[in-house]
Amino acid sequence: MRAVVVRDFGGPEALVTVEQPLPEPGPGQVRIAVQAAAVNPIDLAVRAGSMITIGFAEPQPQFGIGWDVVGTVDAVGAGAGFAVGDAVIGLVDRLDLVTGGYAEYVVLDAAAVGRAPRDVPSAEAATLPLCGLTAAQALDLLDLAPGDTLLVTGAAGGVGGFAVELAVARGLRVVALASPDDEELVCGLGAQHFVPRGERVADAVRAVVPGGVDGVLDAAGLKTRALEALRAGGAFVAVGLGADPVPRRGTRVHNVWVRADGPRLTELAALVEAGRLTLRVAATYPLAAAAAAHTRQAQAGLRGRLVLLPA
Repeated sequence: MRAVVVRDFGGPEALVTVEQPLPEPGPGQVRIAVQAAAVNPIDLAVRAGSMITIGFAEPQPQFGIGWDVVGTVDAVGAGAGFAVGDAVIGLVDRLDLVTGGYAEYVVLDAAAVGRAPRDVPSAEAATLPLCGLTAAQALDLLDLAPGDTLLVTGAAGGVGGFAVELAVARGLRVVALASPDDEELVCGLGAQHFVPRGERVADAVRAVVPGGVDGVLDAAGLKTRALEALRAGGAFVAVGLGADPVPRRGTRVHNVWVRADGPRLTELAALVEAGRLTLRVAATYPLAAAAAAHTRQAQAGLRGRLVLLPA
C-alpha cells in the first residue's frame, strides 16, 4: 500500500510517499480502507520535528502522519465490534506509529472509530474527528450550565467553529471572536455576539458581557488576553500546545489534548446528520500531493480543512 510518511524532518519536502506492507488488525482493531484524510496544523508540527523538540514524541526512523480518517472497514480483529463494509470515521491520536492517516489503509483500535455520518461525502466527514472531538472535550472540561456565556476565540477555525455549534446545542450563549471578515460565518454557526479580533480582547468582550463571560474556549491561543475576559470563578480551556495562562481570581484553567473516542465520534456524526454541525472543506488534494497541501496549510486565510484523497 502507499503511505505518506516522514523520515527526515523539514518542510513540505520532508513528506515522502512509500510502499509498505498491508497492515493486519489485531484483537479489538479494524483495518480501514481510507477514502479521505484531513490535513491539520499538528501534521505540520510532526513533519517539522516539533513534537520531539517539546517532548511529546521520541525519535524513531519513520513517523506516520495524519490524524483524521474516513473510509470503509475492510478487515476486523476479534471482538472489534465492526463488520467489513462499515462506513467509519476515526482518529489516529498516537505519535509513535509508522503509518498515520495519510495512507491507503490504516489500522486503528476499534475504540478510536465511530460510525461515519450517512449521506455525507467522505472529504467532508474527514474534517470531523480531530476538530470535533477537541471542541467537545474542551466543552466537557469547561463544565458550563445552560444559559452560561462562553467566549470562543478563533471561532472561524476548525475547532472554534465546532465549539460554537456544540456550545449552542448545549444551551450556552456564545460570544465569538474572529477576524472582522468572518462575522457572517460565525454568526451563521449560532453565535449570539461577535467580537472582532484585536489587541484589547477583554475590553471588547466586557462591552458585550459587562461582568465577564462564564467560560473561555481559547482556540486561537490568546492565553492571558482571553483570560482577562473571564469573570471571577469562571473556567478557561486552552486548545493545543504551549504554556497555559496563570489562574487568577479563582478561575479554573485547563488544557485540552484530544483523545480518540469512537462512541463520541458516532454522537458527533449524528449531529452532522441532524444539520447541527457544519463540515467545511477548503480544498482536496490527491495523496501524492500532500506536500502541496502542507504548503497551503501553512498560509493564512483557510476557512475549512484541506483533505487528501488516497484513491
